[in-house]
Amino acid sequence: MKDTITTSDTASRRPTPAARGGRPRRRKLTFDRVTFFLAFLGVPLAIFVLFVLYPFVQAIFWAMTDWRGFSPDYKFVGLDNFTKMFQDDIFLKALRNVALLAVCVPLVTLTLALGVAVAITLGGPSKGPVRGIRGASFYRIISFFPYVVPAIIVGLVWAQMYDPNAGLLNGVLTGLGLDGFDKFAWLGETMSAMPALMFVIVWGLVGFYAVLFIAAIKGVPGELYEAAKIDGAGRFRTTISITLPSIRDTVQTGYIYLGIAALDSFVYVQAMLPGGGPDNSTLTISQRLFTVAFAKQQFGYATAMGVVLAVVTLVFAALVFLVNRLTGGGEGKKKARGLKARRAGAKGVAQ
Repeated sequence: MKDTITTSDTASRRPTPAARGGRPRRRKLTFDRVTFFLAFLGVPLAIFVLFVLYPFVQAIFWAMTDWRGFSPDYKFVGLDNFTKMFQDDIFLKALRNVALLAVCVPLVTLTLALGVAVAITLGGPSKGPVRGIRGASFYRIISFFPYVVPAIIVGLVWAQMYDPNAGLLNGVLTGLGLDGFDKFAWLGETMSAMPALMFVIVWGLVGFYAVLFIAAIKGVPGELYEAAKIDGAGRFRTTISITLPSIRDTVQTGYIYLGIAALDSFVYVQAMLPGGGPDNSTLTISQRLFTVAFAKQQFGYATAMGVVLAVVTLVFAALVFLVNRLTGGGEGKKKARGLKARRAGAKGVAQ
């Protein structure tokens, strides 16, 4: 009987042809498999091609014409629009502006959001289990509130607050004894227009990413923080060694979304600085595109700008993924799982 069981086990464990390096057998296409692929792969792929790829191909075509936008007549001009674009000093200024926004806005926003999230979730009493501060729900609501307000309203409100004559900001600073800010034009000076714009964008978005990071930190195993606490790690060390590596993918996603929002920034800029700011210091590509298309009726040239903006966005996302991979993306989670496994093993040995 024992020999029979051993022989049966050996036969059942015999590798399949695919495991031995042979060619795997193709599964039959049943009705269930076909309907599954059509429903969950075919339909989304068709929607993506119809509403994403096809319009992008159309945009590339119109970018190579001199179409005026309001007539069916146009002439194919090849790459002339792209050549003209990179010889346009105003467009190059807009390109530099959005590059500055794509670097500074995500960096500042994510840093502040992470600080708020860590303080709310891990900033409680140092004694006892790791927990957040008292009234954490209230602070989450307060930090999220600016994101609920539409961006156009945020831009218009802050434009009034920056007003040099009747703005609240100058009034407060002057009341504090800072006479240099009497009738100071925050949006009218080249040196202050871009920082003022960045501040408004950060103020409007930081709450959402703080809530996003709070949710990510809640998913980190509590025993990791307890182990770090037992080992004598402070809050700053715990944040750097455990929290950041554990939510690294969330930070990467947030940076990509924020970078895309910063590369556009049309609503905020149009609400606060519709002319592009002093000496075009806050002009963005989308704002320049809007002016060329609807004020100058050069839709072919404007479409070429849109194509370049799309390419810049894709390159930005690719660079974020590349930097994350080169700097060890995913290693933090592996280390966290290893630490958790070691602690579980140590508990088992102790028992």
